[in-house]
Amino acid sequence: MNVPDENILVIKRHLFDELGAFQGLNFEPCKYLDSILSRGNNFFLPRAQAEKDPNHKQIIPYALLTHGDKVLHYVRGKRAGEQRLVAKGSIGIGGHMNESDESLFALDEAAYRAGVEREVAEEIAIKTKFEDRIVALLNDDSTEVGQVHLGVVHVFKLPEPNVEKREAMITSLAFLDKNELLARRDSLETWSQICLDSLERLMAV
Repeated sequence: MNVPDENILVIKRHLFDELGAFQGLNFEPCKYLDSILSRGNNFFLPRAQAEKDPNHKQIIPYALLTHGDKVLHYVRGKRAGEQRLVAKGSIGIGGHMNESDESLFALDEAAYRAGVEREVAEEIAIKTKFEDRIVALLNDDSTEVGQVHLGVVHVFKLPEPNVEKREAMITSLAFLDKNELLARRDSLETWSQICLDSLERLMAV
């Protein structure tokens, strides 16, 4: 697997276990984030190393963009950085927090959100104001990809469905309702399937 040459934010797996490991979604994100975002508990590893090391969890903001009862859906093209997810549908936008984001950590939640918005803006352009809420954490130890990642699930609520892609990896961008997403469930990446199965609760937080 070819991965970008970058250093990305991780925590030790045992910290996650001490805070309370779970499978799927956890709707008490503050219970974890206070510790995860504390300097000393997070640090940077080369991404090539972190992708193969289940003793660490990479922290991945995962933003669902919503407009009314619809959620942004896209398909990861062949140029996606995570080759294990190529051609998978997704309802989550985001990515690794890399070393350029170091100044964000051990600061306040507003600074973290600014970093997340910058990560999202690398992939898509949001042409309207929006509200950003952290609604859950996401963990899936049932897959090779999931074992080395921990998702921070954000919901971006948009008053208008005005978004454009910025990355070549983004294809088939469209806002879909739950029934349309359920029809595509089998083609979604695992994290998106988990979010879809609890979509009403995520959007209600």
